[in-house]
Amino acid sequence: MIAGGVILFHAAALWALQSGLLRKAAEVVVPVELLAQIIEPPRPAPPPPPPPPPPAPPKKEVVKPPPRPQAVRETRPTPPPPNAPTGVVEPPPPAPPAPATPPAPPAPPAPPPAPPAAPAQKELTGAQAQWLVKPPLVFPAMSKRLGESGTVVVRIIFDSEGNAKRATVVTSSGYERLDVAGREAALRSRIAINLPAGTPRSPEYAYTAPLAFVLN
Repeated sequence: MIAGGVILFHAAALWALQSGLLRKAAEVVVPVELLAQIIEPPRPAPPPPPPPPPPAPPKKEVVKPPPRPQAVRETRPTPPPPNAPTGVVEPPPPAPPAPATPPAPPAPPAPPPAPPAAPAQKELTGAQAQWLVKPPLVFPAMSKRLGESGTVVVRIIFDSEGNAKRATVVTSSGYERLDVAGREAALRSRIAINLPAGTPRSPEYAYTAPLAFVLN
């Protein structure tokens, strides 16, 4: 029976080899070994960070020792010398009396009042000024062409003889050419000055005259 069992066992093994059961077992075993080789072992965890440094201890306030007291020397007044004068001051001798001032001289008599000065310039009215030579008005040719006309008021300054010295335009005619012509005509005029008897003469007389430029 033992020999028969051994023979039966070998026969079953041979039959298994022929049927491929061992091959399938080998195929199942090989992937397990390959998977065991591919899977890597887990990496170790990183070490924990170092703990923060401990806080610095608070600084201690340095207390300065109080200053040492210094010795103060007492100043004693020095006694005056034996021959020094005492605190009593003798009054100074009285000053000699001032000499008497002489009386002031009498004031000179006031000068007589001066006569009233004549005015530097006197205004003349129409009755006090009489034309000896009227202002010779010359109508500008350009004003005639343009049809310019108007009245210019001129203030004329005469000397004591009635001769024209200066002339200024007081009121414009509205045209510069007519104003210039009127002022030039006033400088060529002359008047006779009619003043009441006893009237002080003046070096200059002023008379305001209107000069009309009218187109015919």
